Amino acid sequence: MDDPVWTPDHSSQESKDHVASDDERTVEDLFAELPEDAQRTLEEIGMGLPELRRTAAGEGGMRKVRGILSEFSAKDDPRRPGEDEGPAQRIAVWPWLRLLLAAVAGFLVTELAGLLGGAVSLLAGVLCGIGVVLAALGTRESRGGLALRWLTVAAYYVLILVAAHTSQDWYLQLRGVEQTVTITAPSHQWAHGARQTYCRVRLPDGSVHKVLRNREDCADRAGDRTTAVIDPSGRYGPFIGSKSDIGDTVETAVALGAAAVLVLAPASAVALGRIRRSRQKDGVAS
Repeated sequence: MDDPVWTPDHSSQESKDHVASDDERTVEDLFAELPEDAQRTLEEIGMGLPELRRTAAGEGGMRKVRGILSEFSAKDDPRRPGEDEGPAQRIAVWPWLRLLLAAVAGFLVTELAGLLGGAVSLLAGVLCGIGVVLAALGTRESRGGLALRWLTVAAYYVLILVAAHTSQDWYLQLRGVEQTVTITAPSHQWAHGARQTYCRVRLPDGSVHKVLRNREDCADRAGDRTTAVIDPSGRYGPFIGSKSDIGDTVETAVALGAAAVLVLAPASAVALGRIRRSRQKDGVAS
């Protein structure tokens, strides 16, 4: 009996060659295989070919690139019935949501730091602003996106500047208690080469405090009784006047305007992105 003749397993070899060819494909090859609408979506969300090349250059880069591109490899709509967001939409929304969350967190830290003083509050806001800028750099630079990105950052800095200057006023408006106080003899200090006069009041408990704002001349009013807003914790000095007198209407308007821009700019960017993708899907040039 003749020995069986060994023949190479061509199917196994072809499978190995196929695997090898998959591993050898470049980022450009993988990107070129995507549908055109998927390529445009990746470019809009800041994951175009240049960004994919940088990702591939890192450790485990090609595996990460394949994972990203796999979300966009299907030509059909990735959404299933009952889902309102597909992978492309979620990825496009997240950078703007992250920017908004970073800005809100920075503002809250600024407000809390205001309990330690206006200078500390401003410093905290500026430091948190670094994170806001980094989050802004992660948003897309498509039409309108670049302007809305820096508009959000500008609104954040306007808001923390106003907050650092008025955080004590806001605190008294929120937690202050109106009481009747007695104006006492003012104190005098030298500042910037000039003699400054600071109003002082005596609280019902007998303690004397320098007022929060020198809004009026009280040098000749010693002994007069008036209304003042008192901080129950004693952290801030009394404010001569009622709660309705606290704060500057211009500063309040600026703060409200900056807060509105801070929210509306990212929301507008997301809305514009969805409109653009909808037009692309319908075959309308954006």
